[in-house]
Amino acid sequence: MAGDALSNLLRTVRLTGATFFEIEGHDPWAVCSPAPSSILPKILPGADHLISYHVVTAGRCFARIVGAEAIPLEAGEVVVFTKSDPHIMSSHPDLRADPPTADVLDIATAGRMPFYINCAGGSSTSVRLVCGYLACDALPFNPLLEALPPAIKAGDAKGDGGWLGQFIKLAVSEVAEKRAGSETVLTKLSELMFVDVLRRYVASLPPQQTGWLAGLRDAHLSKALALIHDRPANNWTVEALAKEAALSRTVLAERFTKIVGMPPMHYLARWRMQIASELLSTGTGNLANIAAEIGYESEAAFSRAFKKMIGVPPSAWRLGVRATSGSGNDAASDTGEEKR
Repeated sequence: MAGDALSNLLRTVRLTGATFFEIEGHDPWAVCSPAPSSILPKILPGADHLISYHVVTAGRCFARIVGAEAIPLEAGEVVVFTKSDPHIMSSHPDLRADPPTADVLDIATAGRMPFYINCAGGSSTSVRLVCGYLACDALPFNPLLEALPPAIKAGDAKGDGGWLGQFIKLAVSEVAEKRAGSETVLTKLSELMFVDVLRRYVASLPPQQTGWLAGLRDAHLSKALALIHDRPANNWTVEALAKEAALSRTVLAERFTKIVGMPPMHYLARWRMQIASELLSTGTGNLANIAAEIGYESEAAFSRAFKKMIGVPPSAWRLGVRATSGSGNDAASDTGEEKR
């Protein structure tokens, strides 16, 4: 697996953890997720995609995307909802719940973390959960999100000796002991947990699977992807990538397109624009420097390519303007003509 490509992508799309909830449930209980638009600006302003997760530390429960089949969970297991879909955590698979009200969200996101919720029913405790969020940039190009299913279940209900099991033990300890710095520790732990879940998911993919994560598992394609991510400003050609990946030009082009879902040069062009969009959103560098950093020979060529692919000029993106649906040209290639 090309760990460098994955790590590089997670840095570039600004994966960040935030806000934690400890839930103690007494049968019957149910909690519905808040709308991403209501909580994302409160916990991670500037990001455009929310990922939620729920770790079962004791007992058992069910997780269900609204309208989908319930997923059973036991202590030692985690479920990650990758697409921001509305979902319900509950003691029984068919229970319903309403999203939390605005005042509850204000309390949860304004106070000291972690924030505790007691879903008290009439019986003894049936489950304990540590829940939280991760956020990242989805636009203009995040191949990881495009490759993930809406929900991923991971862990070992019988006792996990791996990193995920250690995460659960550390999370329980941090939540219980309320030591100084717990919020920061939990934030970093959640990011590491997500990476471990991704590794497990990649390992479980069937041989015929396609997509970006399947590309990381292919020894030759993972090399090509790592090179693109590590050296985006290089004057790459299909021939140069093929040589580094120990494949012929034709085989690389065909395999890359079949598994990753687009030709290598199209992927390179989109990844360059993802880097540029991150630099525009978070930095103060001028357009000429950004152009040079991703391999363009002039500011004008970069601006033309950015608008063609993203749908708005770089200056507009920096101000927070995003293209309307259907604008831009995702299939734009990064040709020598574009770079001059």
